[in-house]
Amino acid sequence: MSNEQNIEGFIPKHGGYEKLITYQKAEIIYDGTVYFTKRFFGKYDRTIDQMVQAARSGKQNIAEASMASATSKETEIKLTNVARASLEELMIDYKDFLRTNKLPLWDKEHRLTKRLRELNKIPNATYETFRKAIENESPEICANAMIGLIIVVSYLLNQQIKSLEKAFLEEGGLRERMTRARINIRNNKNN
Repeated sequence: MSNEQNIEGFIPKHGGYEKLITYQKAEIIYDGTVYFTKRFFGKYDRTIDQMVQAARSGKQNIAEASMASATSKETEIKLTNVARASLEELMIDYKDFLRTNKLPLWDKEHRLTKRLRELNKIPNATYETFRKAIENESPEICANAMIGLIIVVSYLLNQQIKSLEKAFLEEGGLRERMTRARINIRNNKNN
């Protein structure tokens, strides 16, 4: 039974993660991390796998949370938080890269941080939107651009978690929707 056919049921529409800004930007972070690690780390450096897996986990958990949303708000919230935690781990790796290479971490007022904020406001941004920064010849620009993207996605995931929490408090979970649906069916049969 498709989501469209089940509008009257107790399982709400779910999925559609490709349309989430958090997923779209997490995909850019993943692609950028693959590029960054190939470029700035030795072929056998374990950091490559750790950073790529953290980026992948961020992206994949957003998708998995979206798909789980129909039957478990708890799982959706947990997986969204796992995505946020994975991206936090990745951000620490980028900051470590800057620190160990004696490169500056940009503050909020840095002129290129401001430019990155402008780029993040572009609707339907893709990897191409950020390519000049991600693939810049300067490792300082590359790492700080990735950190900036992660900060944005982390902020958006925080907002998403707050929204999920509010929705759960207002609408309840699957068991409550199932009970309401069953009571409605009984009441309709009795009338």
